[in-house]
Amino acid sequence: MRVLLIVNAVASSVTARRRVVIQKALGADHELEVAETTRRGHAARLARAAALEGVDVVVVLAGDGTLNEAADGLAGTDTALAPLPGGSTNVFARTIGVSRDPVEATAELLTSLDAGAFRRIGLGVAGGRRFLFHCGIGFDAAVIEQAERRSMLKRYAAPVLFVVAAFDTWLRGFDHSRGRFDLELGGGDVIDDSIFTIVSNSSPYTFFGSRPVIVEPGTGLDTALGITAFCTREMQAIVRLGLSAVGSGFLLRRHRGVAHRHDIRELLVRGHGPFPYQVDGEYLGEVDELDIVFEPDALTIVVPVGGAHGAPRPARS
Repeated sequence: MRVLLIVNAVASSVTARRRVVIQKALGADHELEVAETTRRGHAARLARAAALEGVDVVVVLAGDGTLNEAADGLAGTDTALAPLPGGSTNVFARTIGVSRDPVEATAELLTSLDAGAFRRIGLGVAGGRRFLFHCGIGFDAAVIEQAERRSMLKRYAAPVLFVVAAFDTWLRGFDHSRGRFDLELGGGDVIDDSIFTIVSNSSPYTFFGSRPVIVEPGTGLDTALGITAFCTREMQAIVRLGLSAVGSGFLLRRHRGVAHRHDIRELLVRGHGPFPYQVDGEYLGEVDELDIVFEPDALTIVVPVGGAHGAPRPARS
């Protein structure tokens, strides 16, 4: 197979030694090309060009942001995407069952390629930008913006960084005195005055260290989008709901200040003034309105053989 390896050399888990080992392993049985990202958006252009040139698989050794860009570039093509964990959290790779160690994950990937373990999945699309696992709107996105300003700390203490960023954002960086936006779901279904909404394309939402943070357990790679809209503005409640998501999820599923919707194909987020949003952990700025849709059958991914996300199907010719 023709394989392109996209590397973000400054990602948290990427080292020169690991990169050499991975390149040798992938190049032993496949026609391998290697490209290193140099700027924001570069991975999308590299992936799109690879698809146009007939590359079979784009492997991404990087974090979720670079993986998101590659997915956006490959959407609608037959070229498959394969994640190798190179970032601090690696949500999508862990969601589909890829090992957390990049070298072990490479061995798994080679087995999957030999077995033809490809799977077609749907993607979320927020304002024209696709996402693999979630889009965060409001407070969540403001936290991501704060964390990005301290990005050098992610390599060493990502969970602590996000906790600190969340409290700092709530206390100083985000207006939570009022609802920030409404969610219009069609058919007259409207969720009013949310300050924080997660639109999920898979589950979990993220990981806190080794623990999954689950907000919509019924949403996965076989469904359309799930919505978790936080309308409560009490800090104590937000903290308790966050702890619930790391634990049993009982409170999160039943709290009167949280609205849940499932199998959503499209929605409009209408702001009460500008609001921030992010996709797959990448902050994208502020908007007054945001269209979000589900794009079925959008992307081919490589899945671990025997994993929970679908049996292998025959390799494509």
